[in-house]
Amino acid sequence: MSDLSRVTAPHNSDAGSCAEPATQAASEAAFGRRFWLTYGANSLMMVAISLLFRYGDYINCLGGTELELGWIVCAGMVGSLAMRLAQGVGIDTYGPRRIWLWSSAFFIASCAGHLVVRDIHDTLLYVLRIVYQTSVAGFFGASITYISGRAPVARMAEVVGTLGTSGFIGMVLGPLLGDELLRGATIARGQVDRMFLAAAGLGLVSFVLSWLATHGHPLPPRRKRAPLFWLLRRYHPGAVLLTGVAMGFGLGLPGVFLSRYAAELGIHKLRLFFGLYACIAFFTRLAIRRMPERHGVRPMILIGLASLSLGMLLFPLVKVDWQFVFPALFIGAAHALLFPAVIAGGSGAFPARYRGLGTTVMLATFDLGNLIGAPVIGEILHWSQHFGWPAYPTMFVSVSLLLALAALVYAACSRGPRQAAADVLASKLPATPEIEVETAAAELGRET
Repeated sequence: MSDLSRVTAPHNSDAGSCAEPATQAASEAAFGRRFWLTYGANSLMMVAISLLFRYGDYINCLGGTELELGWIVCAGMVGSLAMRLAQGVGIDTYGPRRIWLWSSAFFIASCAGHLVVRDIHDTLLYVLRIVYQTSVAGFFGASITYISGRAPVARMAEVVGTLGTSGFIGMVLGPLLGDELLRGATIARGQVDRMFLAAAGLGLVSFVLSWLATHGHPLPPRRKRAPLFWLLRRYHPGAVLLTGVAMGFGLGLPGVFLSRYAAELGIHKLRLFFGLYACIAFFTRLAIRRMPERHGVRPMILIGLASLSLGMLLFPLVKVDWQFVFPALFIGAAHALLFPAVIAGGSGAFPARYRGLGTTVMLATFDLGNLIGAPVIGEILHWSQHFGWPAYPTMFVSVSLLLALAALVYAACSRGPRQAAADVLASKLPATPEIEVETAAAELGRET
């Protein structure tokens, strides 16, 4: 062995031994005490949100129809969408802790405010829905940014996906609680008032866990910030933006309109659909947690959109409650595949110091899908009834076709060097210091 090899061999061995503790430390930072407090806070918030899947019953108590429901949800999404970019800048400027806690407080206030509304045409109802949607957007945008910022970039989709399983736990428990609070074929005003009080109480406990999870988290360093639209143009993730809109359009539908569809069928309990949906999504998410590293996000998105489209086609076949099993299987799997792939595929294109902006941009596409979907679905139902067509089957088939079209467009538009670079970034970046992460993300941006 040469003198040079005698010198370099121990050095390489030391480097390898140092890399292992660094990787282990990064993993512990990603899944430590703060992660599990965040997990608990997200679980409770999702119980509250899924409890409000019976929001259609509240609108019905006020004398509204699916048409008013669609436009009220649309108004909320306008406010949420308008606040997304402001929240993203706020997270990067003031840190996720402040945005997270303020969002929790506004959620509690919006739930309590619904108790005083007595008229479907009251402007306060629209204002409260805007506050509600904005607070939900801020809560999840801040919590996801906080957790993803503690993880190595190569494991970001895994961390976001694991955190997302907290939502599935909430989706199991929320509808169960909703069915208990809103029993019977006729829903009284007192029942929906108790629903909002329960949601506010859950939000309060979530606030406490959020405070504990972020206690001592430092404010981000003050930096000169680049213009917002320059950042969006520089680091936009391309065709994955379309999939975020399609995801919001499809996944937002059951939480708004399913309660009214079930009532039309004479089904008064939603626990089977949402319980199975959440269980399938939970175990699918665990099974695919390393899929982004191994195969990239593109296959996940295409499979997820196909599954979501098929799930919508199965809704018109439902006649009794147990048949909700079939759409729940496909839509739950779609949720598990789409959410981490879309969030990681989009926000990973942004440098680490702009990760809050990247995350909220992708969540904004989900809101945009809800913004488009809620009134469009309401109008389809309204005009289908007007022309004497079967309203809900027409709507579900229309939504399925639109989702299939979105999948085809994404498949055609994601065959460029940007998508290949995004997959490389997701699968091969090590647990690097922040400056190396930012450099890698900047290189991805320059390839467009």
